[in-house]
Amino acid sequence: MVEAIIKIENLNFRYPDGQKALDGVNLVVRRGESVALIGPNGAGKSTIILHLNGILRSNGAVRIMGQMVAEKNLKLIRSKVGLIFQNPEDQLFSPTVFDDIAFGPINMGLPEPEVLRLVKKALKEVGMSGYENRSPHHLSWGEKKRIAFATVLAMSPEIMVADEPSSNLDPRAKGSIIKLLNELPMTKIIASHDLDLIQSVCGRAVIIDGGKVVADGPVYEILANTSLLKSHGLASAA
Repeated sequence: MVEAIIKIENLNFRYPDGQKALDGVNLVVRRGESVALIGPNGAGKSTIILHLNGILRSNGAVRIMGQMVAEKNLKLIRSKVGLIFQNPEDQLFSPTVFDDIAFGPINMGLPEPEVLRLVKKALKEVGMSGYENRSPHHLSWGEKKRIAFATVLAMSPEIMVADEPSSNLDPRAKGSIIKLLNELPMTKIIASHDLDLIQSVCGRAVIIDGGKVVADGPVYEILANTSLLKSHGLASAA
């Protein structure tokens, strides 16, 4: 049996204002899978993915490659789980593209030649070679998205987690992101309302609603079930 690379057991979470965001979530993701998290706004999708590298923590168990997401394991887990935020400007904060991509490898203590190699490799993987000295703040939204991917790829993660990777993209930029996601070999978790992207990239879909897993199955079966989609606020994409 293929290794369970992510295992979530009875995960519950409340925000400081008392709002319950997750209600007993159980989810297993196996190595090499591409899994979509879909559901209405406020369903808990982003809350789940923020637990995968310890940005949020609560009661319940989250294990990555057998390691519990806990303070003592955070450095290891964050080297294995790459998280792409919905807004790339939350990920890009340096004066140059090079500095943004090099930030992670430098903080891992890697020597300069290896940092240079990883930056060059990551830029090539996202189709942005030659952008090292550009200011990330002067790039288009689609270019910023690609550089955000590169900052994570430079860390060589085993799991890629992306929150709404196609949001605010024009059709050409969206197509390039779909192509990039399909080319990445690692396990992928994608939270998105974009069911075209989900259908193009993922083999499995999990519907989250009210902080619970309400459906889990092959993406073609989930997206073909119009009554299921409608009952969970996804009818317009059916």
